[in-house]
Amino acid sequence: MCMLTDSLPAAGPAPEASAFTMEDKAVSAEEEEVFSPEELMRRAIALSVESVAQGGGPFGAVIAREGKIIATGANRVTLDCDPTAHAEIQAIREAARRLGTFDLGGCEIYTSCEPCPMCLGAIYWAHLDRMYYGNSKKDAAAIGFDDAYIYEELDRNPASRRLKSEVLLPDEAIEAFRAWEKKEDKTEY
Repeated sequence: MCMLTDSLPAAGPAPEASAFTMEDKAVSAEEEEVFSPEELMRRAIALSVESVAQGGGPFGAVIAREGKIIATGANRVTLDCDPTAHAEIQAIREAARRLGTFDLGGCEIYTSCEPCPMCLGAIYWAHLDRMYYGNSKKDAAAIGFDDAYIYEELDRNPASRRLKSEVLLPDEAIEAFRAWEKKEDKTEY
């Protein structure tokens, strides 16, 4: 059952676990402070610990540029009834919103755990320069967050995957691609 609540904000101050509270919503006070990679990772870890205490999953993420925090995120999957509300996705969405761009080049992500395939894909699409993580995907699997089958599925031919899928109306679907290809004023990403 989902727990819809506003108790976990997307952002908050303080790089140390002992000083951090999820109710602190603004990153703005920290925007001029410069933190070391270790302090930024401690912030991501603090977010993950606090997320568990608030009923979320055990994951937190911080996006920074030149040591300055741009955005943070905590896992809200069960709290928001949203299977995409992973900490990294939350942080990427907030950083893009704050910076006014989908290209987060020049930024780094600090995440409490090695990202799942969805989050890793989003990190690449966001063009983040570097990723730091605390726990490994093996650590995550040991507590029930095993993404190995997704990686295996990605290597399979679509017809051989567990998720049954088939091509449907490709002649109609290709029209959007043709329009995109011809569009002279498109914003590529």
